[in-house]
Amino acid sequence: MAEDLIRYDVLAQEALRGLVRKVLAEVAQTGLPGEHHFFVTFDTRYPGVRISSRLKAEYPGEMTIVLQHQFWDLTVTDTAFEVGLSFHGAPERLHVPFRAINGFVDPHASFGVKFDPPPELAAVASVEVGATAAEEAAEVPAAAQEAAPAKAEAGSAAVVSLDAFRKKNG
Repeated sequence: MAEDLIRYDVLAQEALRGLVRKVLAEVAQTGLPGEHHFFVTFDTRYPGVRISSRLKAEYPGEMTIVLQHQFWDLTVTDTAFEVGLSFHGAPERLHVPFRAINGFVDPHASFGVKFDPPPELAAVASVEVGATAAEEAAEVPAAAQEAAPAKAEAGSAAVVSLDAFRKKNG
């Protein structure tokens, strides 16, 4: 296979992140149209993610939020979005860089996209896994290891992994 010097995979992911940014910016201005709503999954370890220490402890790696009925003060910049949400009755303000997003789904439109982890986060994660995997396995009870952060059901929406798409069409 020929070497991709243009890096279409990177360009496609950045274009899709731009799509997510544009959709959220429109919703911030006009609200959610019709029955549209979003599941946004992001890496809580990504630099620039700001969530409370309580949420960080509950979701140490990945978190999925739902933007549907009860969110407020959605603001969107070129690099991130902020939103107010309620968790167990307590209001929280989240700041999420677009590069921290792992997935975005709009079940009403049967649209979804899954992003590859950014290279800077993949490098950090591989170092963390290599250094602590044996220690964590020995210290963490099996039940805690099986508990994963809550992931929202995406209904019948098709989530496209660019990596899988490349392999299928490559």
